[in-house]
Amino acid sequence: MVDEFLNQDEINALLSGDDSGGNGGGGSLSHDDLTILNEVSGIVAAAAGNVIGMLAGRDVSASAADQFELPQNEMASKIESGKIFTYSMSLGGLDGAPARLVTGEQGALALADLMMGGDATELPVEANDLYLSAAQEGLSQLVGSALTSLSGLMGGARLVGDDAASGLEEPGAWLPFADSAPEAPIWVGRINLNVEGVEPFNLDVAMPIANAAKLAAVIREATAAKDEPPAPAPAAARPAPQAAPQAQSAPAYGAAPPSVSLPPRPQAPPVDVKPVEFAQLNGTDFAGSVGNLDLIVDIPVRITVELGRTRKTIGEVLALGPGSVVELNKMAGEPVDVLVNGKLIARGEVVVIDESFGIRVTEVVSKAERIRSMGV
Repeated sequence: MVDEFLNQDEINALLSGDDSGGNGGGGSLSHDDLTILNEVSGIVAAAAGNVIGMLAGRDVSASAADQFELPQNEMASKIESGKIFTYSMSLGGLDGAPARLVTGEQGALALADLMMGGDATELPVEANDLYLSAAQEGLSQLVGSALTSLSGLMGGARLVGDDAASGLEEPGAWLPFADSAPEAPIWVGRINLNVEGVEPFNLDVAMPIANAAKLAAVIREATAAKDEPPAPAPAAARPAPQAAPQAQSAPAYGAAPPSVSLPPRPQAPPVDVKPVEFAQLNGTDFAGSVGNLDLIVDIPVRITVELGRTRKTIGEVLALGPGSVVELNKMAGEPVDVLVNGKLIARGEVVVIDESFGIRVTEVVSKAERIRSMGV
């Protein structure tokens, strides 16, 4: 949303009918620029919904809610209370122009907890290094997801994340772009994130006005290039038109159609049809075929003993460390599976032979169960 009050330059421009667009009007963005940038916010919102929904395994609603222009030293007041989490990006198609993803500390903690397999209901008072790394990883995957769609709009330009420049900032003297003057104008696109069972939070896309105008111009040019019709082929390259076949005169309405004589159709020779007869199978024939196993008995196979299985989310796997306990789907004392080349063949119990583990086979699975384990 553009500032509610117009300055004198903007009022004069309106009275004079000046609507040149681009980056005119004292550095403000044109209506066309804002329309394009709102689409950019929508692309980032869609990426956020897909990535967070996939990692958290929950329903996520993400939408581009608002956009506004303001001096960068006023942006801290737009963020929820607490510290500010910033993730830095550079727009490869705009000579590395800087951009930022910004959210409040609670939003970063919620994102990190979901990344690590939590439910974001019991968050720490302050983010530690583990939570900061998880939040950076979540936003890094978000940027990667947004890359494909945004790169297509920008004619192949790249959006690059920078984890090293990410972290929590105190809101007091914080500026999203420290290399620019505090009063330098920036564009901010706000995204509302609603994760099932989690308090809603915002994610902002911010960039200097000049970069935002340049981004809109690149997208506009790339879109116009796609919409241009292909140039006509030169006259010399065009194939010469072929003469149309001479039309035959149609019979007058109501007249009988002309008679056409066809050659006699040859008679097909008779076909002798008999029922098929199959040879009878007996036990001797089958035993003879089994004897062919002698040809492959020397081929080595890989035997694997599977203690059990379980399923974990990516966040739960990332949270594993020394001392972590992974619960399997097998009960204590339950037989373990013996697999040959990945296929279930038998079950048994674990024994110790000298200083090595071994398996005492207690059951050889049936033929039907072996077939099921092979996926047939």
